[in-house]
Amino acid sequence: MLFMVIERFQDNDMVPVYQALEDRGRGLPEGLDYVDSWVEANFGRCFQLMRCDDLTLLQRWVLHWRGLGATMEIVPVVPSAQTRAVVAPHLDPRNG
Repeated sequence: MLFMVIERFQDNDMVPVYQALEDRGRGLPEGLDYVDSWVEANFGRCFQLMRCDDLTLLQRWVLHWRGLGATMEIVPVVPSAQTRAVVAPHLDPRNG
């Protein structure tokens, strides 16, 4: 399964999190895969795409990052191509 992790940096200060990343790595438990990430221009949020089949791996990873002034929201997501395949049978071909 894919998850969008929305990380919010307290006071738009990502430096403590980036320092921890530099010092101790991502802290990914075996079975949790980092796919990619994007950072908001004002440094307020980071959007990370993660992959795993066991949600407790995400919980372990979140605990690895506690105490650094960041909070994490975890949202299950489906790739657009897969969603389109699910929706396609419901589309009226006359409208496309």
